[in-house]
Amino acid sequence: MPTFIEEVSTMTSLKKVLYTARAHTRGGREGASRTDDGRLSVTLSPPGTAGNGTNPEQLFAVGWSACFLSAMQLVARKMKVAFPADTADDVEVDLCLTGDAFSLQARHTVRLPGVEPDIARAIVDAAHQTCPYSKATHGNIEVVTNVIT
Repeated sequence: MPTFIEEVSTMTSLKKVLYTARAHTRGGREGASRTDDGRLSVTLSPPGTAGNGTNPEQLFAVGWSACFLSAMQLVARKMKVAFPADTADDVEVDLCLTGDAFSLQARHTVRLPGVEPDIARAIVDAAHQTCPYSKATHGNIEVVTNVIT
């Protein structure tokens, strides 16, 4: 019979949970993953292989870029800056190996066409302090943000 081990949280601050994503994965990088609501179901394959699936780094890049763009929209609205409809964030997530230790690093290339360079940089920098993905990576992985106006 399987044993269920529950980790006890030591967080003491009260937070209002807005949403909980639930995913079930089997087989690791050569398996499959699906969400409990059936809206996402993916086959997984290791990065750089000829497999038909995606990989965790691609999924992380997609989630982070979507969240980061929403954070930029929020920041621009607070700054009363028109947010261009064709704004984009191209995210690259590298899986790295140093010795026998794996790590990640990432680059954002943000396009804010028609926005003054100083204002665009301010939006991106503030979004990096607002986006939950960015907050999770602060001090944990190397992140570079490039801005194109």
